Amino acid sequence: MSEILVLYYSPGGTIAEMANVIAHGIEEAEGMEARIRTVPSVSANTEQIENAIPDDGPLYASLRDLEECDGLVMGCPTHFGNMPAAMKYFIDSTTPLWMSGKLVDKPAAVFSGSMSLHGGQESTLLTMMLPLLHHGMLITGLPYTQTELLSTRTGGTPYGASRVTSDSEPNVLSQEERALCLALGRRVATTAKKLKD
Repeated sequence: MSEILVLYYSPGGTIAEMANVIAHGIEEAEGMEARIRTVPSVSANTEQIENAIPDDGPLYASLRDLEECDGLVMGCPTHFGNMPAAMKYFIDSTTPLWMSGKLVDKPAAVFSGSMSLHGGQESTLLTMMLPLLHHGMLITGLPYTQTELLSTRTGGTPYGASRVTSDSEPNVLSQEERALCLALGRRVATTAKKLKD
């Protein structure tokens, strides 16, 4: 069984919902399994220490999760057009994997969300790709053969899955957003399978 790591940060739960849908897309590909992991919050307050194991939900990601995966789908909310500190902190810890080339030639994709249509989703997706490119990963986006990219009025980009959240319905994906999350998971999984074969 091959595994795709779905790595996310979701303080409000909306990115976690996308991660779960992406994981379903991964598992639609024959012989593929999703390994869902998250990252702990970080704080400038050095007195605040998170537990080594979260109280609920997925386990925190380790470098071993990245090393063992056959592909990666990484997601987080948009914070001023960039990834939040928690995800950046984790990515900055991956230097040993970069030095040993452990992620070279593995497929990767990214996903994000924001509170408004022009809230920085695309710049966040692009900045999330940069460290993955430095690792030698193969970036997998969404082609326009996914017709939802042409019809969406909320989230969805060729750079990766995205969503527009709302305070009234924070965990409700639009039909197009859901379809694009599934497609992104399937695409990374099938790409990883082809590369492995």
